[in-house]
Formats: sequence, C-alpha cells, structure tokens
Amino acid sequence: MCEHIEDFHRTVLMLGALALYADQAGADIAFVEAIGPSLAASLPEPPPGMFPPGYDHPTAGPDYPGGW
Repeated sequence: MCEHIEDFHRTVLMLGALALYADQAGADIAFVEAIGPSLAASLPEPPPGMFPPGYDHPTAGPDYPGGW
C-alpha cells in the first residue's frame, strides 16, 4: 500500500480514537481540544477513488444555511 494511503488511514484512525476518548467519563478535554485540531489539520488528501467523482467540488453539493 502506498505510504500516502497508509498516512491517511492512520490519521483517520487516530481521529476516531480521540473522539472515542473524548466521550469517556473523566477524559481530559483540554488534551482533546489541543490535539484534535492539529491532528485534523495533518490529515492528508484522501487517496484517489475514496470518494465518488465530483464529491470534493464545493459547488456541487446542496445549499447550506448561511451560504456554505
């Protein structure tokens, strides 16, 4: 498997683990708030073929309240 794909999958798994940790009683929310955005920002581009063609075009989706 390509290293880029492995990085993407590993980062998604870490984000999922962090989300599960955040939902536990006694979780250190300051840790989650400090690590979460950095981890999300480090998420590489998804591997080709992960989403259907045209999925990532911002004008191709539905209209959202507030002009998203």
